[in-house]
Amino acid sequence: MLHELEPWLWIGGDEDCALALASQRVNQSWTAVIHAAKWPCHANAVGYGYDSKVVLAKNHPEYLWAERPGSLYLNIIDPPVPLFQVAIFTTALDYIAEHDEPGGRQVIHCNEGLSRAPSIALLYLAKRAERLPDDSYDKAREVFLTRYPRYKPGGGIATFLSEHWKEIR
Repeated sequence: MLHELEPWLWIGGDEDCALALASQRVNQSWTAVIHAAKWPCHANAVGYGYDSKVVLAKNHPEYLWAERPGSLYLNIIDPPVPLFQVAIFTTALDYIAEHDEPGGRQVIHCNEGLSRAPSIALLYLAKRAERLPDDSYDKAREVFLTRYPRYKPGGGIATFLSEHWKEIR
């Protein structure tokens, strides 16, 4: 179920992705959709499908992300250990900023709407929108939880954001 963080910024899960894309095509109610899910979103967008035996080459130009009209597809999973690159988060924040327009609405989704999508929203609200503390991940997370109590970052993403907080801009 979609959750409104700001009138222009929403978080959701896989089921919200399909609805957002459908409404984006029909009435353009969403300015942009960020898909923070390798499976099935990034895999389908880039064309390596949902078969876990098919591996996308790390030198593929869309290995980390793929941009399509109205959508950014991130090759991001939620592992128990940090397997991320700062660039993937910076790209997501840049994409949100580029699509921030008067009256616009953006949705960030991951598979369950609990970890990756809200983590990107938290980063944007702290680093770019200045609506959360930017001192540390822990401080930003504490305030963010009052706005999105369902936030349950995976161990890998929480560790990564704590360790790389200052690098992500």
